[in-house]
Amino acid sequence: MTVDAHHHVWDLSVRDQDWITGPALRPLRRSFGLADLEPEARAAGVDRTVLVQTVTMPEETPELLALAAAHDLVAGVVGWTDLTSPGIADELARLRELPGGRFLKGIRHQVQSEPDPDWLLRADVRRGLTAVAEAGLVHDLVVRPLQLPACVRAAAALPQLTFVLDHLGKPPIASGEREPWTARLRALAALPNTVAKLSGLVTEADPASWTRADLRPYTDTALDAFGPDRLMFGSDWPVCTLAADYAQVLATARELTSGLGAAERTALFEGTARRVYDL
Repeated sequence: MTVDAHHHVWDLSVRDQDWITGPALRPLRRSFGLADLEPEARAAGVDRTVLVQTVTMPEETPELLALAAAHDLVAGVVGWTDLTSPGIADELARLRELPGGRFLKGIRHQVQSEPDPDWLLRADVRRGLTAVAEAGLVHDLVVRPLQLPACVRAAAALPQLTFVLDHLGKPPIASGEREPWTARLRALAALPNTVAKLSGLVTEADPASWTRADLRPYTDTALDAFGPDRLMFGSDWPVCTLAADYAQVLATARELTSGLGAAERTALFEGTARRVYDL
């Protein structure tokens, strides 16, 4: 059994995905639904997934929860709500009362798009993150290496909240640089309330010419820093399709972690996600 801890869906007839701009992302400018994903996931042996938000709009999260309620492939949802809102606790409670509300497992904000590298340290954001913890949810971090120091400080200040680092913090794989990403990742991993996803790496490499050897230094660093009990596999479908199909992404992750023991592989490809997201 395998859990895919990170994928998306979107319907451009419902709303635009305003981040899909420019020629490099043009293949993503169409709708992607669970009907597209499910055959590929099932064929790859994936039996449960975590569906993750894509836009900072309050309408999206209820839609994702309804999808989870209607499809047994989706076991959890990481949605969006305004972390800076004084009413965030009430909003989280409202979301849980909606159809599929029991599938809400975490909240994510597009911190990578915030111009302030210390956005996570704002007082209103900290209040919101405290409400996420009090609701029994986790917080997914989608950040760039520049923002990792703020992640470290936020996680240290909120030990009651589990922080999930998406895409290993987007290391600069295409350039081959490892610092300061490595030091910053290790600083985050040193905190016990942090976990990370082996996801989104093929698109941080050169989408047209990446190899497993390009990814290995970064996955090895993450394995050493977090250990398999605090790492989880995610496909980042359909964004991954810019560089590889679903089966290739999963096969690559399995090859890069082939040196692990059976129990460690089970943790990385199933157990960590089930525990962290309470699937």
